[in-house]
Amino acid sequence: MSTPSSPSRKARADASRNRDRILEVARNLFAERGSQVQLPEVARAAGVGIGTVYRHFPTQADLIEAAAAQRFAEIEEYARTCLGGEPGRGLWRYLNHVGETLEADSGLSAAIEAARHSRGSAPRGEALAGLEAVIGDIIESDCAAGALRADLTVADVYMMVGALSATISTGSGDWRRLLALQFEGLRSA
Repeated sequence: MSTPSSPSRKARADASRNRDRILEVARNLFAERGSQVQLPEVARAAGVGIGTVYRHFPTQADLIEAAAAQRFAEIEEYARTCLGGEPGRGLWRYLNHVGETLEADSGLSAAIEAARHSRGSAPRGEALAGLEAVIGDIIESDCAAGALRADLTVADVYMMVGALSATISTGSGDWRRLLALQFEGLRSA
């Protein structure tokens, strides 16, 4: 029988802390240098052996996917806070947060793009389902407040995020201005 102080429980706790530390360090390194970051660099910066990194993340792509999943979970968590704020401003708050996240974390975005072989850095799987649900709730709330046009869809929001992402990643303009212009077309008639 395993007790709270048993070696196996301690080992699991250590493994979990190591994984969290590796992921935190990797996100910082990806933010600075994108996909140029290699697993041995992550191990050194995290203060763990390379074997520990490989045990948790066998490839760089696995580490990038974990970092992406963590980022999308954080974005979804923020999106949930947009439901309780000022009526009719949820989507605006959400998209501003996404823009700020993409701008601050452009290296991770580039690493995600590279790891996914240009298939995009949008969420997938559970992260996608969770974000779609909360974005749908935000749209519904903002439409009910009379702030958004009634035909706005989650797919439309993803197109807007794609435009923000492209603007930020290419440095082709002011993403805040783009967002303001997009919202002009979203207002209810």
